[in-house]
Amino acid sequence: MADRRIVPDLRWIAARFPIYVTDGYSGPLPNGEHVGCNNCHVRNSDHYNGLAVDVVPLHWSGRCDVHWQGITRLAKWAEPVQNRPRPPFRWVGYDGDAGHGCGHHLHLSWEHSTAPMFQLAEWVEVFPVRNQGAAQPPPSTPPAGVKPPKGPQGGSEPGPAYERGPRGGVSIVQSGGVSSRGD
Repeated sequence: MADRRIVPDLRWIAARFPIYVTDGYSGPLPNGEHVGCNNCHVRNSDHYNGLAVDVVPLHWSGRCDVHWQGITRLAKWAEPVQNRPRPPFRWVGYDGDAGHGCGHHLHLSWEHSTAPMFQLAEWVEVFPVRNQGAAQPPPSTPPAGVKPPKGPQGGSEPGPAYERGPRGGVSIVQSGGVSSRGD
C-alpha cells in the first residue's frame, strides 16, 4: 500500500526498472488491522504516511549480483550525489546508508508537507506532468553513465490540479492513501 498520489510515479519507475516493492505504508488501517512491516522503520519514517517504498529486484537475490543492476541504476538516477536526491525524492537510502544498499533494499521517499505519523500529508511532490496529462520526463539531467528513463504517465485520477513544489517537483493537489482516522 502507498499514498495514491505516488502510485503513478511507482508505475512509471516499474515500467523502466525491474523493481518489486516490498513495503510501502506501514501502520494501522481504520479497521485496526496493521499493514506493512512491524517495528522495522525508524520513528517518523515516511513509510508511516504511505510516502516511502522499499524496493528490491524482481528476481530476488540476497547477494549484490547481476539481479541488482537495475536497482543500482535506479538508485543512481534518484540520487546522483550521496545525500542530494533529485526531486521529487526526499530521501534515497542505498549504498552508503546503514541498513540499505545492493543486496538489501533501496528506499525511496517522496517530498511532502509535514504530517503526523499515520496521517496523510497535505501535499506531495510527484513527477512533473503537463496539464493535458501527457508524459514529461522528470527534471534534471541524469548523471554520466545513467540512462535517463522516459516520462511518467500522469496523475492518479482524471482532472487533478498540479502545483510546482518547493524543490522544483510537482505537487498533486488531491487527497489519497490511507488515514488512521478512517477518512
